[in-house]
Amino acid sequence: MLALSTAVIAAGTPAGTVIENTATVSFDLAGTPLTITSNTTTITVVERIDVVVTLQSAQILVAPNDTNRTLLFRVTNMGNGTETFALAIDSSLSGDDFDPVPTVPPIFFDTDGSGDFNVGDLPYNPGVNDPVLPADGSVDIFLVNDIPGTVANGEIGLSQLTATSLTGIGAPGTEYTGQGDGGVDAIIGTSGGEDLDVGEYLVSEVQISVIKAQAVSDPFGGTQALPGATITYTITVEVTSSGTATASVLRDLIPTFSTYLPNSITLNAAAVSDATDADAGEFDTSGAPTVVVRLGDLTQADGLQTVIFEVTID
Repeated sequence: MLALSTAVIAAGTPAGTVIENTATVSFDLAGTPLTITSNTTTITVVERIDVVVTLQSAQILVAPNDTNRTLLFRVTNMGNGTETFALAIDSSLSGDDFDPVPTVPPIFFDTDGSGDFNVGDLPYNPGVNDPVLPADGSVDIFLVNDIPGTVANGEIGLSQLTATSLTGIGAPGTEYTGQGDGGVDAIIGTSGGEDLDVGEYLVSEVQISVIKAQAVSDPFGGTQALPGATITYTITVEVTSSGTATASVLRDLIPTFSTYLPNSITLNAAAVSDATDADAGEFDTSGAPTVVVRLGDLTQADGLQTVIFEVTID
């Protein structure tokens, strides 16, 4: 069994927890204070089985005959006890334009937590290293597919990850007697003990890399994310294939709990004004505040395009 976990959100009182309660009555009898104690009631918290699968990848741009193209998912144990999950891939879904071809094996753990598929990532072997997740625990999973050579520009292919509780599945409220942690009963939660999510491949004759980084500078010369600290965002855009990305525009929504720092936008080290004017971009406040930079028609020959702007933490 493979046990990988990171804390996410509280799953509730742990399975097997004993909740006790005792009442007392105080009174006075002929001038003497007395207290009578009731019997103690006890109840043991049963295990709730719940899981959620969430896609972590953006839409993946691919080309005909691409190999080892990955989609990243996160499986999270939303129950209140330790649970083991089986994983399954389905790349033959209806409603898309083509079926990606799963590799052998097709499912890997993001062993190093990098978010990038590499030779060090451990393949999933059903029944051998099914992920064992504590309450609130999660594990990141890659689905790996090849792209057929017959796909056309603009077509979409889908691939699905399903995580299933090995204790059991069923309608919410279904009981598995004695199957929870420490021998308590296990109850199926709202997920039914199983969940899935779907990732998307888009065939594009132009492949674009978009990478975002951040750096924090606090008011005291450090790098703590304090109120009043400045976050500098750096976004790099690069065409990594033949073809032209026509009329490319970068848009970056200002995060909640932060305020855009006026006149902080640059494109390839050249200042871009906040106003809507003749230069490459602006700070758009017509809706949700957004940094907009028009990169124009990009090819591989244009190289790396670097956009920088700053916000302050509220």
